[in-house]
Amino acid sequence: MTARTRVKFCGLTRPDDVRAAVDLGVDAIGLVFHPASPRAVDLPQAVQLASLVPAFVTLVGLFVDASAARVAEVLRQVPLGALQFHGQEPPANCQAPGRPWIKALAVRPGFDLDAALARYGDAASLLLDTYDPTLPGGTGRRFDWELIPPALAPRIILAGGLDAANVAAAIARVRPHAVDVSGGIEAARGRKDAHKMAQFMKGVRDGDQHR
Repeated sequence: MTARTRVKFCGLTRPDDVRAAVDLGVDAIGLVFHPASPRAVDLPQAVQLASLVPAFVTLVGLFVDASAARVAEVLRQVPLGALQFHGQEPPANCQAPGRPWIKALAVRPGFDLDAALARYGDAASLLLDTYDPTLPGGTGRRFDWELIPPALAPRIILAGGLDAANVAAAIARVRPHAVDVSGGIEAARGRKDAHKMAQFMKGVRDGDQHR
């Protein structure tokens, strides 16, 4: 049987976008709790959006070097199934909330993925994104997939510049556990496009035929 690539749509801010994502069969939905991001949601927004996410879809909260108090405040109000850390958080900070967690890593030539895996070995997954000195994620640019050791693929969530046009090739080449998309399904920052979301899901299924 062909393995199925899991899909996470990240940076959703509107109820209609959450409903569309759920209807398309995504595995996870990401809410951004980093105030500097154009895709950030406040707590009332997050509570509203979370109410639209069924139990079989994982709700992921994205943080960037947030304080323990901030993470705890969000967890008290929003039923997050997993946490995603996009900053310089040490492993102890990622583990402290007691939820499954994902560590995002910005990949560039010379980056030691094996060392990162050893450091963040307790992470549920490693999310590989494109390095940008000014942005912690959501760059809309891809990195060189050849930098990913094949043995690491089962632990990887692949991100960075993915869209409907390239996700099938990405899956066939890397064979990741999951793919993560934000800008590639948007009409504008923080506003998803239903057609692009549907086309992305089609691309994933096409890629699964060749992984």
